[in-house]
Amino acid sequence: MQDDHHQRILQAAVRVYAQYGWRGATTRRIAEEAGVNEVTLFRHFGSKDALLDAAITSTVAEQDSLLLTEPADPAAELFAWATTQHENISGKRAMVRQLMSDAADRPDAAACAAHGPNAALAHLRDYVVQLRRQGWIAESDPLRPTEVSAAVTMLMGAVFADAMNRDLMPAMFPQPKEETLVAYVRIFLRALGVLSEPAIRPAQTDRRVSISTTNAQ
Repeated sequence: MQDDHHQRILQAAVRVYAQYGWRGATTRRIAEEAGVNEVTLFRHFGSKDALLDAAITSTVAEQDSLLLTEPADPAAELFAWATTQHENISGKRAMVRQLMSDAADRPDAAACAAHGPNAALAHLRDYVVQLRRQGWIAESDPLRPTEVSAAVTMLMGAVFADAMNRDLMPAMFPQPKEETLVAYVRIFLRALGVLSEPAIRPAQTDRRVSISTTNAQ
């Protein structure tokens, strides 16, 4: 029963916060939404701030990355990643919008809103490193680190903006979600110069990257 009440209160807090924001998410509203009294709410969490912090943290928790450490089909793998990120963000967009709205008064809220996308960005960056090490990226015209970083940021930013704004700005996103995500991935792969198959064996790629890095220093 204790665990049941705990989860019900957390889930109610998420729904109330997404609708009313930090100031409007009163303990009375949350208790009513959860079907418990305020005494029970305080017994579990101690204060409104502690409850909302716990609710937000549980909602924006980092998701496992679907990107492989040994790429086999970059287009398919990145499309699956982009689809998962889009679904995750769009499913939480009411919460994320409130977090962004509350960011001025509660800077920690902005950090919570950015946690998931930042984690996904790190996974994507690591995946690109593996693409290069394993020979998927042409070395004839090597990209600068700043260009790779910009490409990664652009893909994550495109997926995030699409997920957050597709319902509000349909004219900006006229194509179906799946077609648009495929296009984002294709543009990303083209920008990085990703090949249809690895040009060289991973061991050779690792050595080339090491030499390139040493020379750059």
